[in-house]
Amino acid sequence: MSITALILEASFVVQLVMLMLLAFSVIGWMIIFQRRKIIQQAGQQTLQFEDRFWSGVDLARLYQEVAARANNASGIEKIFHAGFKEFARLHGRPGLAQQQVLEASYRAMRVVHSRQLDKLEQNLSWLATIGSISPYVGLFGTVWGIMNAFIGLGAVQQATLAMVAPGIAEALIATAMGLFAAIPAVIAYNRFAHQVEKVDNQYQNFMDELLAILQRQSSKEAKEQKAESA
Repeated sequence: MSITALILEASFVVQLVMLMLLAFSVIGWMIIFQRRKIIQQAGQQTLQFEDRFWSGVDLARLYQEVAARANNASGIEKIFHAGFKEFARLHGRPGLAQQQVLEASYRAMRVVHSRQLDKLEQNLSWLATIGSISPYVGLFGTVWGIMNAFIGLGAVQQATLAMVAPGIAEALIATAMGLFAAIPAVIAYNRFAHQVEKVDNQYQNFMDELLAILQRQSSKEAKEQKAESA
């Protein structure tokens, strides 16, 4: 008896379990392909922008370049745009100390950083859910199928292996489908979580580095103003 025939002849509950697991598998693979593209793109864009940032380009010029394509800017570019914009807005304003300006700039970057991280982590919880519950859903289908097989076996006087084998086989298909849905989801979730953590570290390191540069620039300008006034 073929696997297709076993599925078609399975009980309604087992078929419902198989249909649910098939839906889990389809949803999981859709999320995997979507997240894979987005997360890899974020990592590549981060490296490209960091190369541009450390190439010696003037920060004001780089800010104008990012602002010109703000709608299509990458995550790290939006973080830079928010931080430098806040710094430029508050820098030199009377009554504001250097530390206050830097803290405001860092807060602006933190807000954008949080939003970009949420975008990268979007739907990853679905992968974790699919990976954790699919084996149990499949196990439920297996238990139900085996239970029905033994109930049918108890209704006859002479039992044979040929009578119980199809019921057990269809039940085990549910377990196999549960594992088929769960294993890719778990592997993808762990891999994506690691990649998102890596991009997050790059974002945080960049924020600290940009803040240090802005602090040095602000201190240098303050010394120059003192020298001119003296």
